[in-house]
Amino acid sequence: MEFTDVIKNRYSCKKYSDRAVEGDKLEAILEAGRVAPTAKSLQEQHVYVLQSADALEKFDGLTPCRYGAPTVLLVAFDSENVYTYPGSKRTSGIEDASIVATHMILAAANEGVDSCWINRFSPEEAAKAFGLPANEVVLCAIDLGYAAEGAGPLPNHSSRKELAQTVTRL
Repeated sequence: MEFTDVIKNRYSCKKYSDRAVEGDKLEAILEAGRVAPTAKSLQEQHVYVLQSADALEKFDGLTPCRYGAPTVLLVAFDSENVYTYPGSKRTSGIEDASIVATHMILAAANEGVDSCWINRFSPEEAAKAFGLPANEVVLCAIDLGYAAEGAGPLPNHSSRKELAQTVTRL
């Protein structure tokens, strides 16, 4: 798919069919996350693939936002393996995991797989529910699957501010 089509047409799916994501497509999505750039190439991300009935049930206990997706990616980062920026007020963990997640969402769209970034849950409760190591911080979850019949973008999906309202040239 043409990249400009991927970025313009991708939307957050809110209703999935029960069709499973094919293994080769899932691997392409995960690979896009693996090759995403990270600060100093520390690659502190860790992606957990939730597909079993038990894992999806646990996830459903954390949020109402799975929307029936057959696969959920839980995106975390190793808080002990991050770059600390000058001034020591922030680290690269959140932004690097965000880049990884974004790469996977765009790769999903390129593969014809629908997705939704989910942040309506407690990262701490998710880490506890899935037994993540203490040094891993959960950033988000990503639903993956195929849109159910009649699903589509929200009505305001195409409503965007003009470029001049979001960009200042200095």
